[in-house]
Amino acid sequence: MQNIKNIIFDYGNVIFNIDFLKAQQAWNQLGINNAADFFGHKQQDQIFDKFDRGEVSAEEFRDYIRLKSGNPKLTDEQINAAWNSMLLGLEPGNHELLLNLKGRYRTFLLSNINAIHYDHIMNYLKTDFDFDGNDHLFEKTYYSHLTGKRKPESRIFELVLNENNLEPAETLFIDDSPQHLAGAEKLGIQTFLMTKPDTIQQFFKRAQL
Repeated sequence: MQNIKNIIFDYGNVIFNIDFLKAQQAWNQLGINNAADFFGHKQQDQIFDKFDRGEVSAEEFRDYIRLKSGNPKLTDEQINAAWNSMLLGLEPGNHELLLNLKGRYRTFLLSNINAIHYDHIMNYLKTDFDFDGNDHLFEKTYYSHLTGKRKPESRIFELVLNENNLEPAETLFIDDSPQHLAGAEKLGIQTFLMTKPDTIQQFFKRAQL
């Protein structure tokens, strides 16, 4: 990693802790069989990709869950709670690190997310930190359900690069999904795979960027 001037951050399991297993357990409890195949880190039902792109609404997503579970009586609250169960929260010190990095680099957030998770996280940030979202931590934020694009599609990386006149070779992308890094690397972006128990705080201390 050399000549880094710009840093693009993924959100889940880079800045904000998530647990895919908790979501799988929650789907199973709602009556969805083969929950690991239904939703996982590297594979998932097509409904999640569509939801990430904003191609289906929260209401359509919940209706699909009712269909897959075979239980039309599931409430919105039950489905939201199951889906949000994977969202654990922020590691202390991450916000401070991001603010520090923003003063030294051009920093961006690029997250595959959906309307239900977005609302939950925005509420969490407001309730726990009195933050109105993540905008103050980055030069610009990109959420997949608001762009109509999702990682690892080249077009979402091209959107970030082109809108902000970023040189790929001077840009570092940090994500916890190998398939997302591969999408960025095709465009010449430098990448780093975040793997637990590593953290961004440890990474930046170690890398001395």
